[in-house]
This record gives sequence, structure tokens and C-alpha cells, in this order.
Amino acid sequence: MANEAEPIGLIAGGGRLPVLEAEGIRAAGRRVMCVGLADQFDDDLPTYCDAFSEAGLVRLGKWIRLLRRWGVKQAVMVGYVRKAHMYEPMRLWRQVPDWRAAWLWYRVLRHDKRDQKILGVLADELGRNGIELIDTTRYIAEHMAGEGVLTRCQPTSGQWADLRFAWPILMRLNELDIGQSLAVKERDVIAVEAFEGTDEMIERAGKLCRSGGWVLAKGALPTKDLRFDVPTLGVQTIENVKRAGGRCIVVSAGKVILADKPAVIAAADAAKIPIVGMGADDAEAAAAGS
Repeated sequence: MANEAEPIGLIAGGGRLPVLEAEGIRAAGRRVMCVGLADQFDDDLPTYCDAFSEAGLVRLGKWIRLLRRWGVKQAVMVGYVRKAHMYEPMRLWRQVPDWRAAWLWYRVLRHDKRDQKILGVLADELGRNGIELIDTTRYIAEHMAGEGVLTRCQPTSGQWADLRFAWPILMRLNELDIGQSLAVKERDVIAVEAFEGTDEMIERAGKLCRSGGWVLAKGALPTKDLRFDVPTLGVQTIENVKRAGGRCIVVSAGKVILADKPAVIAAADAAKIPIVGMGADDAEAAAAGS
């Protein structure tokens, strides 16, 4: 069991979530020692940390050296990473891997670049160096989506039908490690997320369904490993859905982070976009077609 006086490491990508994570860690009385991934982290993040250093996305050796120097034995890894950078023409010059990352790439990842494989290999390598990657949600439990309708505004009967239709399809996409979101309308799939991310999928759904009224489903399997890549819904997501014509959102209860929850709920109510947390019983019923 970790010593409560030991600091917690934070490996931070983009978005608001790393800031919420840092706040939660400090509220629990622990120090925050942060590795901010270059060109990814929020500019304000360093002010929420007790120690901060920037490191390249594929400079795994530097992550480990920094965390060990700070005395970190447990760490969380949160925030989005723009995976499309992996396929830029000049990627080898802009993202030169260190020897540790290169070795892992050659031995394992060159044959399988799916998110869960990459993140699992990173977690294993951190563990071999004395740094345990822990549950992302441990210090931000108050921001997790609950079950049922989370907003004051309620879904219509048509939206209920669409979200129940969408759910088993989304779970199958998760099983295949394709994406964590899709858009549906009138029991028809409008758009599916791949590595472009939820925001770009939302924009595409708006272009494909100009009449609007579609439902966004975002979530993860009940067996989701909460150490990394936990689906996140923020205020910007609500604004993007509204702009693209979406009118309802369904998420996995206990498996999706609302960053930050009060602001997300308020934004959804202001936009008249109901948010529904799909619980385990509801998910089973949807999968059975009821």
C-alpha cells in the first residue's frame, strides 16, 4: 500500500481533465508531480502542480526519469493525445523517440497500434520501473457520470428509442477498439468515431444530418480499465453537439468523466440537451432489444 505522504505523478495530455485531476489529488492531501506532454497540455496546468516538467510524447525514458527523481511510486495518465500526429509527413523529425520508446515500438507496437495496446504497454513499462499506473478516477469521483437522466431537461420518446438502439452498437465498437462514440437518428447510424476524436465526429455528424435531432452515444465497456483512456465529456462537447444539431447525449454511468460535472450539466440544460447515464441494467435491456 502506498504511503499517504508520497506524491502522485500526473502524466498530462490535453484538455481540462488534467487540471481537475491535479485539483483532486491536492484536495486529498497529496503533492502533484506532473509530466506535461509537449504540445498537448493546458497552459494553466503547471500552476496546479507542485513540480512540473515538459516531455515529448514519445520520450518515455524522460517520463520515467522525472517521476523517479520526484519520488513517485503511483501515477495517473489523463488528457487527450492527438493520435493523428502519428501520421503526419514529418512525424519522425517532430517526434523523435528515445531508446526506450523505440525498443517498445520495435518489439511490440509496430504490429498493433490500437489505443488499448499502446496504453497497456506503457503501463507495463512504467510498472517495471517502479511506477504503478492507478485508476484515473480515484481522485475525481465527484465528476463521474451517474445513472439516469442527469439534466433537468428530459429525453423525448424518440430519443429514448435512439439511445437504446445505439448502446449495443457502441459496446461492440468498444470491444473492437474502434472508437468510444457514435451518432444515431431514427435508429440509423450517422457517424462513428475512429482516431479523429469525438469533436471531429460530432462535426461530421452535423454535416451528414443537416436536419439535426441526432443522439450522441459515448461510453465504455463495463470491464473498462480505468487506468487510462477513460471517455470524457466536457462543456466544449456540449457546445459542439448543439452547434452540429445534436439534441441528446447518452453516456456510460461510472465509466465517463464529466469535466467538470456541474459546468457540463449546466451547459447541457442551457442548450436543452438531455444527458442520460446508462446503467448496467439499462445496458443489458438495450442489448436484449427491449
